[in-house]
This record gives sequence, C-alpha cells and structure tokens, in this order.
Amino acid sequence: MSTRLLAAPHDGILLLTLESDDGLPRLTSSLLVELGSQMETLAAGREFLGCVITGSEKAFAAGADVNELARLSPADAFEFSRAGQRVFRTIERSPKPIVAAIRGYCMGGGLDLALACHARIASLDAVFAHPGGALGILTGWGGTQRLTRLIGRARALEMLTTGGKLNATEAREFGLISEITSPPQLIPTASDLSRRMLNLISH
Repeated sequence: MSTRLLAAPHDGILLLTLESDDGLPRLTSSLLVELGSQMETLAAGREFLGCVITGSEKAFAAGADVNELARLSPADAFEFSRAGQRVFRTIERSPKPIVAAIRGYCMGGGLDLALACHARIASLDAVFAHPGGALGILTGWGGTQRLTRLIGRARALEMLTTGGKLNATEAREFGLISEITSPPQLIPTASDLSRRMLNLISH
C-alpha cells in the first residue's frame, strides 16, 4: 500500500497528513523525500507559522514499509536509515514549531517521527510502541536517543526491548505526549499549540 503526504494550509499552519488506502500510513523512502522537501519549504517561507503532522484515524504512522525493507541490499538499508535520520533531524531543528497530532497506532518509525517533532498531542485511542526489538530489529532513525530523553532510560529500554505498548494516558504520565484531546479537536488543538509555541520562541 502506497502512502501519500498531503499538504494543506490550516489557519496559518502547514498541515501535513499521511494517508494510505488501508489507513495505516507507512514511512517509505519516497515519503521521506517528500517530508524533507516540505520541511525545507516550511523553514524558508513566510506563509506558515508552524506545522502539524498527522495520520489517519487508524494510525499516525505504522513505521517503515516492511515489504520495501525486504528488497533493500545492506548498502541500501544503511542509506535508508541515514535518509530517515536526516529528515527527522531537519524536523527536530526546524525554526518553526512542529507538532505531532496522533490518533491510533504510533509505532516503530512512526514513533520516531513523532519523537522528532517539538511536541506531541494525542486522542485517547492512541497507542505507542517500538515493536522492532521483539522482532530483532532496532530503529535507525534516532528513536533510541529521543525516547530516552523524554521518558527516561529505564522506561525507554523496556519499550525498545520488549515491544511493550503505552496507551495515551500512560504516554502522558511518562511525558511522551503533553495533552490528550478528543478526535474532532485534535488538529485545532495541535495547530493552536504550534502557534503558542512560536509566540514563546519569538519572545
């Protein structure tokens, strides 16, 4: 299933939506290129004050495309990892606030993407996990470092090695997300947070 990145204005904020036909957006190599391009446009332009990244009702993002990974040579896999690191570093260092608005599954590389954003809010149905460890796969997109900084070494180690899941309430208690809101209010709340963060940065 291919994943599309839709860009649209939302009250002065750039809204980036990950979409796929099955409702489980995946971070393919082509999507990473598009996401990186949007980050460059956001940083360079004056049209948008900040950015909100979101997914579908089922998932913020379900991680990398396993079928695509299976076709990669070792060298290609290494470059795919480096490409994700570059894009997520660009998000993390953006001069404009980027907020992840999360519904449903936020897994693996999808969690890495959310962690690279400056803030994260979620609806009550959100589920967070890094299942790769249980499969013998370790994330290569910076999640090991960012997750540890956010929720502490012990909790991060448990998530990364066991594939254990956090619900939205647990994620907020651990400091992974800052707010839980209803699905209809998710994008407006995230957009408002991005604007408020810009005001704080500006002052």
